[in-house]
Amino acid sequence: MLQQPLLTEQARPEAAFLTDDSTAILRFAAQALRAGMAAALVTLVEIRGGSSRALGAQMAVRDDGAYCGFVSGGCVEAAAAFEALEAIACGKDRMVKYGEGSPYFDIVLPCGGGITLAIHPLREATPLLAVLNALSQRKAAGLRYHPATQTLQSVLPVQKTGWRDDGFNVRYTPCTQVIIFGRSVEAEATATIARAAGYDVLVNDGVNPQTACAQMDADTAVIVLFHDLDRELPVLEAALSDAPFYIGALGSQRTHAARTVALRERGFSEQDIARIKAPIGIFPKARDAQSLALSILADVAAARLNREAAG
Repeated sequence: MLQQPLLTEQARPEAAFLTDDSTAILRFAAQALRAGMAAALVTLVEIRGGSSRALGAQMAVRDDGAYCGFVSGGCVEAAAAFEALEAIACGKDRMVKYGEGSPYFDIVLPCGGGITLAIHPLREATPLLAVLNALSQRKAAGLRYHPATQTLQSVLPVQKTGWRDDGFNVRYTPCTQVIIFGRSVEAEATATIARAAGYDVLVNDGVNPQTACAQMDADTAVIVLFHDLDRELPVLEAALSDAPFYIGALGSQRTHAARTVALRERGFSEQDIARIKAPIGIFPKARDAQSLALSILADVAAARLNREAAG
């Protein structure tokens, strides 16, 4: 009887599309499994020195060689996909090192550091679908990988990505949601750039703001771009009574002083009011709509990263 050839003799790695979005990567793997294909999940589980990707970065690799995701700046993905195809063929997990501490002398990471990847041939789509379902409901989720038993399971949201006891946890959080209040060229520019950045975007022109306010959560940035203090106060009251990670409001220091007085009169403390970034954005005196939009969204991105870094 002829021996079945390894998958790597038939398939060559090729990027299906470029993304580092966790939802897209997990969906790619789940769809492959549901279509009757084999697939592997590749996870960055150790960083030695520097790395262009964060711990927990992932790739998904199908048995036809198609893959998506990144675990480096692009220098090891094809090699990692080859390893994943070998793992799928033999049905066994493997740990692979690149850069510092690696046996592959021809693969050097530009950052000068080293990484370790855990490659897990997926047995079922259930854990991935559980995470995707939670994220679709704007809830945090987690996966826990056990190298000793070569298993992957969905878990309650973990506090932090990394090793814990004998398993590696990956934390997944919902996509940043940006709610923009205002009907202006600034609001339109901010919405356009936010969508290009991959954010979930809601725009409310001030009519029935309660509908948009009801969708605020801990992964929401509230951007208030009214040129009218009376119109913005109901929105700010709702935002300060909730837990969005970012609240920013348009206007000068003088405008913010008037805003502060009005919010104090409505019972908000100095600590509450200090949550409002005003003037909004990371650099001052952004007069044109595009510059203001970039300034605002850079501030939003920095606030989200700082919150995640703080744990």
